[in-house]
Amino acid sequence: MRVAVGLATGGAGGERDAPAGFPRDRSRWTAVIVDILRASTTLTVALAHGAAGVEPLATPDEALARRAAVPGMLACGERGGRIVPGFDLGNSPLEFSRERVAGRRLAFASTNGSRGRRVLGAFINAAAVRDTLANRSDEFVLIACAGTLGRVSLEDVAFAGWLCAELERRGARLVGPQARLARALAPRDAGEVRAAVEGSSNGRRLRRMAPGYARDVEFCAALDTIGTAFTL
Repeated sequence: MRVAVGLATGGAGGERDAPAGFPRDRSRWTAVIVDILRASTTLTVALAHGAAGVEPLATPDEALARRAAVPGMLACGERGGRIVPGFDLGNSPLEFSRERVAGRRLAFASTNGSRGRRVLGAFINAAAVRDTLANRSDEFVLIACAGTLGRVSLEDVAFAGWLCAELERRGARLVGPQARLARALAPRDAGEVRAAVEGSSNGRRLRRMAPGYARDVEFCAALDTIGTAFTL
């Protein structure tokens, strides 16, 4: 297995930055979408709590149109970190309780993490993501870090580094300088994971936005609280 990291390309999640040597045929590789604060964490929680499926959408208008067209669908997501007016749920993992989302399909529009079929990557199910990838026959894995407004996000790179380190131990070969840089920044344990997420600029920004968002940051910084990996 060859593993690469795509960094900070905004809503496309780094997917278009696959390095030289990756095949054009995407059926030969898996993309892991990483938006720790908060889209990939939130969608992991939603699916763990029994959501019937997620339709990633690029804009709030598309999400509202899908809700109008599909009975029982929920419009979910954010712009600028806050719930979109008229949506049923925002982008806080704590909102997506089993009572709220079980059996429901989600039309999900967020600043990052919305487009394409990908494995969701989050610290809350990191070991499950690692094991899922290690057990697949894919020759190529791209860890796609969403970033924030086109800039690198420390918490996403920390997850990419953790996953690179874990897959490398299982025989994967890291491809390109971005993967090697992320590997060098990999947190070594749950304490370092929490420090990276809570100390990141996004973590500090969210805590300033609203008192309740501090709980989101704390939740997203936990390691392996969910034992299943999910694919969009």
